[in-house]
Amino acid sequence: MEKINALGRRKAAVARVYLTEGTGKITIDKRSLDEYFPSSILQYVVKQPLKALDCEEKYDIYAHLDGGGYKGQAEALRLAISRALVKINPEDKATLRAEGFMTRDPRSVERKKPGQPKARKRFQFSKR
Repeated sequence: MEKINALGRRKAAVARVYLTEGTGKITIDKRSLDEYFPSSILQYVVKQPLKALDCEEKYDIYAHLDGGGYKGQAEALRLAISRALVKINPEDKATLRAEGFMTRDPRSVERKKPGQPKARKRFQFSKR
């Protein structure tokens, strides 16, 4: 099996994933998963699509992450892994979609408007 690549995005984070057959090793920017994401919750988020398809020990994953915060990066990585797994086996798409791993979360930060302190916050109105 050759390298399968996929892209995942969330907020300002972009994850590029390269999947090969292997032993289940996940490397992110030349660091191991638990080194890059010390939080066990974020490690769990990244591994969710692999657990759903029961193929945690089947593929080696190399990922390049860019932009955003650690939560956005973890969720972008989850989407990228899901897309790569679907490229390998299209029948898995229904399972991953049912879990909600195939949907790109469109929510992102709203821009700050001019003449206002924040995106939605307004200065106090004074009638007189």
